[in-house]
This record gives sequence, C-alpha cells and structure tokens, in this order.
Amino acid sequence: MRITAVTGQLISTPFGYGAPAGPGGNLHLRDMDTLLVRVETDAGLTGWGEGFGFTLAATTGQALATLLAPACLGEDPRDIPALLRKLHRRFHNFGRNGAMSFALAGLDIALWDIAAQAAGLPLHALLAKEMLGGALPQGAVRRRVPAYASLLRYGDPAAVARNTAEAIARGYRAIKLHEVDLACIAAARAVAPPEVPLMLDINCAWDTVAAASDFCRAASLGNIRWVEEPLWPPEDFAGIAAVRDAAHRAGGPAIAAGECLGDPLTIGAMLAAGAVDVVQPSVTKLGISGMLAVHELAARHGVAMVPHSPYFGPGLLATLHLLAAAPLAGPLAEEPLEVYFADLDRPPYPALVPRDGFVAVPQAPGLGLALDPAALDQPGPA
Repeated sequence: MRITAVTGQLISTPFGYGAPAGPGGNLHLRDMDTLLVRVETDAGLTGWGEGFGFTLAATTGQALATLLAPACLGEDPRDIPALLRKLHRRFHNFGRNGAMSFALAGLDIALWDIAAQAAGLPLHALLAKEMLGGALPQGAVRRRVPAYASLLRYGDPAAVARNTAEAIARGYRAIKLHEVDLACIAAARAVAPPEVPLMLDINCAWDTVAAASDFCRAASLGNIRWVEEPLWPPEDFAGIAAVRDAAHRAGGPAIAAGECLGDPLTIGAMLAAGAVDVVQPSVTKLGISGMLAVHELAARHGVAMVPHSPYFGPGLLATLHLLAAAPLAGPLAEEPLEVYFADLDRPPYPALVPRDGFVAVPQAPGLGLALDPAALDQPGPA
C-alpha cells in the first residue's frame, strides 16, 4: 500500500456559545475553523485527521500543503512509527511545537484511521489492543463516553451562571471554566450541584509561583477537580511543581497541564519534574502515536490522563476512540471527553454532539463516522 495524496481542507462555521463573539464580545473567535487532513492510498482506503487549530488552522494548512504532503507521496502508510519518525526528523528545523508538528499530528490521525479500516476494526478496538498488548478481554472498550462541558471565557458572573446552568440542563455532570475572576468561578459553583466537579483552566494566567498558588487557594470553593495551566511559561515545570506542592499543602485542587506541549519527550520532562496530577495532551498536536506514548508515561508516573480536545473534527473523534479504548485500568480509565460548549451551525460530525451528557462511540471500521457534507461545503477563511 502506498500514499497517493495528502491534502488539507479548511472548513469554517458560525457558532454560538451563550455570549457575544467577535468585536464587542469576550471571545476572539468569530467562526470555528477546522483543518481536515485527508490521506489517500492506492488500496482505495482514505483516512481523515485534524491538525490544530483555531486561528492557526490556515498556517498549519500551509505547512501541510507546501512541506509535508509532497514528502508523503509514495510512502507506505502501514508502518506508522517508521514513517512518522522519518518525517519528524526531516522537518524538525521547522519547529517541534507549532504548525509543522500540528500538520504531522493530523497526518498521524489519518494513518491510524487507515490502519483500523485495513484491520476491519473500529479505531478504539485497535487502540485497546495496543494498550493492552494483545487480545481484547470482555468489557475492554466503552460503548459511550461521558462528556464534560468546556465553557469558553465569559468574564461576567451572570453569563457564567447562565451557561453553567444550561450545560447541566443538557446533561453534563462536569464543567470546565476558563475564568480567572473569582466572582465568575463562585457564580458557577453556586448554580452547579455540589456533586458536579468544576475544572479551572486559567490559560497560564499567572507569572509567578506566589500568584498562581494564591489563586489555587482562593479558588478552592468546593469540588474543584483541578486548576489547569496555572503558570507562564508553560515549560516552567519547576514552577508548576512548586504551585502543585503549595496547593497540596493547603488542601487545594489538583494541578493539570500538557495542552501547550508539542511532543511526548517534553511532556515526559514535565511528569519527571512532579509538576502535575493530571496530564492533558492534545491529539491534534501529538497525533494518536504521541497520545499512546503519553499514556505510557502517565502510567509510569502514576498520574491521570484527561486529553485536551476542544475541537470538533477528526481530532475530537480520535480522542473519543482513545477514551473508549481504556476503561479497565491506567491513566485513561473512565475519564470523560472534553467538549467545547459551543453550538456550531454546521458541525463536522453531528453524531458527536453529546446527548444527556454522553457521546456514543462509533462501531464502524476506522474513525467510524463520515464527515457531514454540509460542513465540507463551507470553506475556511481566505
């Protein structure tokens, strides 16, 4: 089998998220952009992937089209580790955490989609075999995975309360906030039932260990599962470890990080530094191969793994398969799927919209879902 074409398609759709977007609102995104990566083979199998993302999607698409795609033609897609190792080495001077590596991640997802189709298996079954090292025991995969609502930043307590209540009404039983204002966090805690955990992603808001530690103590308002990305820069692992120690001493929340890191080696350094309780790799930055490597690292260091997945294309679908593949034990066991709390006019996969707080896991070979033609007909920004 040989690769005959690698192409990218940037699609875009308007969306709502419970507050104004664009100029005058609290969000810089006007539309939700997704970079699709399509890999075709001479065996008639076609795989789909997704490269990170958002306002960088067009740049990632340029790296894919001008550099990566020509290098893939004629390559054998079946030996994924060998091909990805070759390509990562070839393009390492273009950055190991940025547009080029994100394009490689999209390629990797598509190659795994092809591998599962060739095996006649849904992707989660193939991944479970990889994780468990052999045949699948009964109950090794989940038929549906709980989702948590990842709310965008509103910066207004009333909007936070309103959207938290709406997420709970839709069936979500865990909520992530992107707020740094304690009044906004308290507003969510006031409307969420006590058993509903809140996760706080503060996007590297603080520049010092002292400020981040103070925030973690002040934000401990009851059933806070973690504080995510507490410190800038995200590679300050010693600093994040100090924040974690301070939070633990104060009886505060767990510390999570990993979405800003672009390769398993760097994530391994973060884990070796004792920086986090929860590691959060992103499949549209690392690919499935990288996620499997982080899964092994998380197991070795005894930390939970909850993937970062605030996107809507094949990256979200691949993350669903990863979570479905590891319910029995280890760092992914029974963890939920992150779903951006945004209503897309034309979602790439309508079947991935949660129902009563759960997402059904496709059972067809490969990724198992076809992209919606209505979404494919919407080109991305020029």
